[in-house]
Amino acid sequence: MKFKKSGFTVLVEQDKGGMYIATVPDISGCYTQGKTLEQAMERVEEAIQVCLEAE
Repeated sequence: MKFKKSGFTVLVEQDKGGMYIATVPDISGCYTQGKTLEQAMERVEEAIQVCLEAE
């Protein structure tokens, strides 16, 4: 699945265990996970902020 958050493209995949993995391809090392799609999308907002602050 592909979404936009904070102006960035977010790719989301569900792993074999059912967890949703959200990755931001435009920011190196920026990813998070959640038990639900909604949780992963909430957490990716935080991940984007942390990754941008670290750069």
